[in-house]
Amino acid sequence: MTDLTQLTIAEARAKLQAKEITATELTEAYLAAIDAYNETFNAYVAVTHDQAREMAKASDERLAAGKGGALEGIPLGIKDLFATKGVHTQAASHILDGFQPTYESTVTANLWADGAVMLGKLNMDEFAMGSSNETSYYGPVKNPWRAKGSSADLVPGGSSGGSAAARAAPPPLGRRPPRARPGGPAPPAGGVHRYRRHQADLWPLLALGHRCLRLVAGPGRPDRPRCP
Repeated sequence: MTDLTQLTIAEARAKLQAKEITATELTEAYLAAIDAYNETFNAYVAVTHDQAREMAKASDERLAAGKGGALEGIPLGIKDLFATKGVHTQAASHILDGFQPTYESTVTANLWADGAVMLGKLNMDEFAMGSSNETSYYGPVKNPWRAKGSSADLVPGGSSGGSAAARAAPPPLGRRPPRARPGGPAPPAGGVHRYRRHQADLWPLLALGHRCLRLVAGPGRPDRPRCP
C-alpha cells in the first residue's frame, strides 16, 4: 500500500470518498509518523492521540453515510497560537503553562465542523514573536535539513517553525505554514529551502488552501455589529 503520509490532501480526499482508505487508517499513519519523528524535529508540543482517533471514527461514520464536509477525515496540525477547547494552548510560552481553553477559536471550530481531524499542537516562537522558532519555551524546532546531518546555520523560520518543519518532514498533510519573510516571494515549492537565516525564506502552500480559506471566511461567532 502507498505510504498514506505521502498523499496530498486532494489525493487523500479522493481515496476517502471512494472508500479506498478510512479516516482512521489515515490518522493512525500520521500519528505513527509523528511519534517516530517528533523527537528529532520538536515540531509538536502536544499530540492529541485520543481526540484524533475519536474525530477520525466520527468522520468514518459520516463518510459511510454518504455525508461529510470538504475536509472530512483529513488530519491537521494546529499552531499552538490558536485556542483549542480542552487542549493544551500556550503560544509556546511558560506564562500560559497548563492553559486549556474552555472555548474554541473560530478558525479551528470551522475546520472541525467541516470534518478535519486534529493531530495536535505545533511549536512556534513564543507568542509568535520571532522568525526563527528559537524562542519557544519548548525549545527550538530543528530544520529538517539539519536533521539530515547538515551543520549549516539553518532555522525553520517562524513564527510557525513547527508548522514549517512538519510540512517539510513526513507528517501531516495540512497545517498553517509560516509566511515568507519580509521581502521574500510567497510561497512556492515543497520543503524548507536551504537558505541561511539572513535570507528571505520560501514556504510551501497549504494544499487546497483556497478551500480552507473559504471554510474560515466571514465574521466569527464572537463578532458583534458595531456602530460607525
